[in-house]
Amino acid sequence: MKRIFKFIEKYFFIIILLAVVVSLIYPNAFNWVLSEYNGINILNLLLSIILFTMGTTLKAEDFVNVFKNPKEIAVGISAQYIIMPLIALALANIFSLNAALTVGLILVGTVPGGTASDVITFLARGDVALSVSLTAVSTIISPVLTPLITLFLIGNQINFNPVDMFVSIIEIVIIPIALGLILNYKFPDFCEKLKDYLPAISSIVICLIVAGVIGVNKQAILTSSGIIMLVIILQYFIAMLIGFGVGYLVGMNRKQIITVAIELAFQNSGLSTGLAKTHFPSLTQATVPGALYSVWQNFAGSILAYVFRRYA
Repeated sequence: MKRIFKFIEKYFFIIILLAVVVSLIYPNAFNWVLSEYNGINILNLLLSIILFTMGTTLKAEDFVNVFKNPKEIAVGISAQYIIMPLIALALANIFSLNAALTVGLILVGTVPGGTASDVITFLARGDVALSVSLTAVSTIISPVLTPLITLFLIGNQINFNPVDMFVSIIEIVIIPIALGLILNYKFPDFCEKLKDYLPAISSIVICLIVAGVIGVNKQAILTSSGIIMLVIILQYFIAMLIGFGVGYLVGMNRKQIITVAIELAFQNSGLSTGLAKTHFPSLTQATVPGALYSVWQNFAGSILAYVFRRYA
């Protein structure tokens, strides 16, 4: 059983590509992902599972690292919530994306860093402790910054309630992480054993989310994916390059530079998809950028991790 979970974790980028293909061939097979069951939003429930697994891997000392590396944390978080949203807004304007795709792209830019960045950082021989701290801190402060920055960037064009988004992020992100932390605190040995299985579980859940979004939006993706996929790729690589530049300019070492670059490029794209569906229900295409970004960042990230590990 453990070998199967390790296989899923190792070859996640292939499995997510297979999920995309299956969802395009059988789009209705994953409609349940974006549905509700007894008033419970299935997509948000799946996201909560991912964040809960993240919480079970965290400890109090992960947050203590914030005080050990204040400069690196400050630089990484500032880049996360200033550079990424501006990249998204600039690309949306340059390529004249419609309102729905613009909202989706900006949400990809305003959500916190993704947990996959920690795995890619490890594979790339970066600073894993810094990566975990950056992911944890950006996630914890996301209920405030994600709604505020989103409101600042698109609030005048498209109405939405930032307070409702704040509540959503508390429910989807903070509560599951807190429950995971509590479980890890009470039963550390049990959570240590879970580490062999949790990455694969998160990977499967991400695949389901991506398949669901792409299946529901199959026609929109086939007619617009050329441009939006190009924008997604540009957003990813621009963020990566700026991360390298920022890290170098502030005097970080090689491992820290790699970590900040990865952290900046890797987003919690699943959360952006969930927020798009919950708070912009009339803009159905708003879920597309998050789904496509999830596919691309994991595929490209796996390749880049190998390159960094071997040549950086």
